[in-house]
Amino acid sequence: MSALETILATLDKRRRKLTQPYYVPGLWVDARTTAAQRVDPYRFYADCVRNILNAEPVPLVQGPGGGEWSRHARVYNLFPRVTAAFDHAQDGRLTIGPSPDGWRETGTLLKCIALLSYLQSMEINTVHLLPITAVGRDGRKGTLGSPYAIRDPYRLDENLDEPALGLDVETLFAGFVEAAHRLGIRVVMEFVLRTAAKDADWVAEHPDWVYWIREDIPDRQPGSHDPNSYGAPIFPPADLHRAKELVAVHDFSALPAPPKVYRAMFTEPPRPENVHREDGRWVGVLDDGTRVRIPGAFSDYPPDDTQPPWTDVTYLRLYDHPDFNYIAYNTIRMYDRRLARPENAVTDLWDAIVGIIPSYQERFGIDGVMIDMGHALPTPLKQRIVAAARAINPDFAFWDENFSISALSVEEGYNAVVGYVMFDFHLPDRLREFLRKVTTERLPIPFFSTAENHNTPRAYTRPFPLEFVHYALALSVVLPGIPYIHSGFELMETKPINTGLNFSEEMLRANPTETLPLFSEWAYDWTRKDNLVQSIRYAFGLRKKYDALLSDPDPATAALGYGDNPNLIVFVRRNREQQLVVVASSNMETVERGRAHVPIEEHPLVPLWGAEQAFQGRQMLSFDVELYNGRVLILEDGRALRPVTGD
Repeated sequence: MSALETILATLDKRRRKLTQPYYVPGLWVDARTTAAQRVDPYRFYADCVRNILNAEPVPLVQGPGGGEWSRHARVYNLFPRVTAAFDHAQDGRLTIGPSPDGWRETGTLLKCIALLSYLQSMEINTVHLLPITAVGRDGRKGTLGSPYAIRDPYRLDENLDEPALGLDVETLFAGFVEAAHRLGIRVVMEFVLRTAAKDADWVAEHPDWVYWIREDIPDRQPGSHDPNSYGAPIFPPADLHRAKELVAVHDFSALPAPPKVYRAMFTEPPRPENVHREDGRWVGVLDDGTRVRIPGAFSDYPPDDTQPPWTDVTYLRLYDHPDFNYIAYNTIRMYDRRLARPENAVTDLWDAIVGIIPSYQERFGIDGVMIDMGHALPTPLKQRIVAAARAINPDFAFWDENFSISALSVEEGYNAVVGYVMFDFHLPDRLREFLRKVTTERLPIPFFSTAENHNTPRAYTRPFPLEFVHYALALSVVLPGIPYIHSGFELMETKPINTGLNFSEEMLRANPTETLPLFSEWAYDWTRKDNLVQSIRYAFGLRKKYDALLSDPDPATAALGYGDNPNLIVFVRRNREQQLVVVASSNMETVERGRAHVPIEEHPLVPLWGAEQAFQGRQMLSFDVELYNGRVLILEDGRALRPVTGD
């Protein structure tokens, strides 16, 4: 039997009477229902699986090869333990651990299978999974720990299973991938290859894969600048200035080292036989009797970055050189050229890293990966990672958590980057500047077209939230990027997953670390009556219909118009077969009136989004608009066109 058939057989075989009621969100049953529905979980999940098995298989999105199907992806970012979490008992709390009947309220891979039909209904053709590998415990944040604190990259998080079934988490994930593929949905996993949990399993055999400091050195407390405690190195102003100067011109030949007092904290790795666990953490003893421990990580660049330390992860020691036996920007991102030499590579660690992705390809058949901070890995290591995966599947996709949109990512084998557009959607001037860029140059690599991700504020927390989320959704599908829905966006969620990027001090105080869904139990409000599900379905349906045009990065397919009102954004997407006119108001607060001028020939325009009437133009199409609070118009060329098909 396939994994999906095994899951179905197990659900049918283990069915039994429950001791307490079990509810699921109405949206999991029917995409037009919001109220919680009482179900028998065995029958409900069995029906979900059976329907997938009985449905006609849907082809996967395709491209010219080499992972370039990514350009045509419509992505949903799934964080399993949060996205699929629900108060199944409806008792007003989210329980950690299985119920008396063996069912979890935190998200599981079985529940993710049930969500796939819901995602398909929104025209999603690709799922991006945040890390689902085994989670560390040393320095754990919150009640569940960060999925980015990887205890074992080769193993899945055992808390994503359903104890009621008695199936291992690997079978459930295999079933998830199988089900997704049957529904025409590709699966992209996110991997963390630059760091590991402080209590990573492989430390026992390979203590030389991580850095070590003396046990007697205390961690630096928040707000402290004590150079004798462990934290990010405190550089003298002159060295800091010099480091930034050199990095700016990509000169890594002689990057300033951190102060001597900092470097002296670090020791050589202990022998494997002298490493043991104490109270859940690794402790080592050197040959001279010195006790040592694994230090936490921090944001390494700029060298004076003010982000709080990462108490639950440590950096992997990718190179071994006696003059660089410490953690700093010049050892883990801006590798000093004296360090980054082939003879200094920790080859067995590199081999282990290179083998991670092929393991998931061979076991589960995944379609691609997002590499967390992929641009920070040494280039030779990245080349090996890409080559190993593409040797198994030449069409395997690589995505880079990189905010730049540059040709360098293409050269390194990537098919897409996160990009920076998510930082610009709520800033009209910057969005206009990006549109000018789109019309004048061919962007070298696809980017995520979205107003939020798991590290940013939620779109629904912006001023005039209802207006803004519709504005951002409409514009996201007409840009030549990858439309990307961060889970919870469709439910108008306000709680950020993490506070990693672009948060004010006020926002940080309102969202303390221990309350963040990245680290602790959380469930979206799946039952709220208002949501964006139908809007996403329509918007992504438009993207599917006009994909050949809208995914094309050729600047010839985009042209800017103008409005006599400065709050109007006017542009057109066009090729020989299709033409769409977009007019948007960047003012979320009031009605904007004006005349839109679009550089296209005279012809009627038929409304697709945000309008009820057609518009008739002349040589330079001009028409009057009245746009309420961030409203967007998307208009189609009304002349007869050849039939358009999607994937």
